[in-house]
Amino acid sequence: MRITADRTRCEGHGMCEALAPNLFRVGDDGIVEPSTADSDESNHDLLRLAVDSCPVEALRLT
Repeated sequence: MRITADRTRCEGHGMCEALAPNLFRVGDDGIVEPSTADSDESNHDLLRLAVDSCPVEALRLT
């Protein structure tokens, strides 16, 4: 499973980082960076929650 963040859509709300701080980080520029591009199945539910919680739909799982 691959995590992608659309840096042009991200507004730095930080919902993803609040829900999964080990998987996402909002940088000093206010834009999200996934901690890793790939994740294993054990994080699937948490990643789905973070993606679904993004108010500007900047996150995708592929």
